[in-house]
Amino acid sequence: MSHVSIIGLGAMGSALTKALLREGYHVTVWNRSSQKMQSMMDAGAQPASYPEEAIIASPIIIVCVSDYAASYQILDTTERRSMLQGKILIQLSTGSPQEARECAQWAQHTGIHYLDGAIACTPSQIGTAHAALFTSGSAFAFEYSESLLRCIASNTSYLGEQVSTASSTELAFLAYLFGSYIGFFHAVRILESDHLRIDSFGAMISQLSPIIGQVMQQQSEVIQWDTYNTAQSSVNMCMTTVRLFMQHAREADINDEFPSLAYRLFNQAQHAGYGEEELAAVVKVMR
Repeated sequence: MSHVSIIGLGAMGSALTKALLREGYHVTVWNRSSQKMQSMMDAGAQPASYPEEAIIASPIIIVCVSDYAASYQILDTTERRSMLQGKILIQLSTGSPQEARECAQWAQHTGIHYLDGAIACTPSQIGTAHAALFTSGSAFAFEYSESLLRCIASNTSYLGEQVSTASSTELAFLAYLFGSYIGFFHAVRILESDHLRIDSFGAMISQLSPIIGQVMQQQSEVIQWDTYNTAQSSVNMCMTTVRLFMQHAREADINDEFPSLAYRLFNQAQHAGYGEEELAAVVKVMR
């Protein structure tokens, strides 16, 4: 039976624990709250009274706490650093690319095989076919723990030894997601202004998602290969739609912050001389 220790039993840490227990792993857990420890014990986990016990118990230590600062508070003592030497540390706490770099440096000085991870799913999706996990850092750490990680998230990706890659990739994904949220919420106000159903529109968006994905892929290739001059949808063409957003917001008397932001960026691109280039040229004024 393979051994793994999990430090941090919030909603995500608890989901990780349950997924690994279902797959037959021997899981040792530690959490500041004994109440959360008890629920994992009931599921079959082995409790640790102190972080030291969790570190000693397994070759792989997964940390899933609120942030990197909280993980340092738990792990960064002389005794615990000594116990971590030679072990694999998988950091699944929330953090920035720079924090990932700093944590990797700390791990290197401590003699730890460090893997930084970013979970791109909800706790309820952990252990299902929908779960996704980005990882980067030590190739040895990933190879050693790959089967374990795929029990957590079948869509686990190793993005290379540049340790910040997982965090940057997740942050980029979230930027796209949150931008979509804002656009969707403005879409809701358009629909509400004409007394139309929101759920029907949501169902339509779900059906159109593969097409939207293809559009984003095409825009990404334009940016990657600097082929802005072969425009299918130019900045000027798309500005017509943005002006329509603005006109509708005035006519329907709804919030105009989303179209105003788009107007400012597209207008800057036009003034910079990118009007006849592919819409992706807007990124140039954001650089």
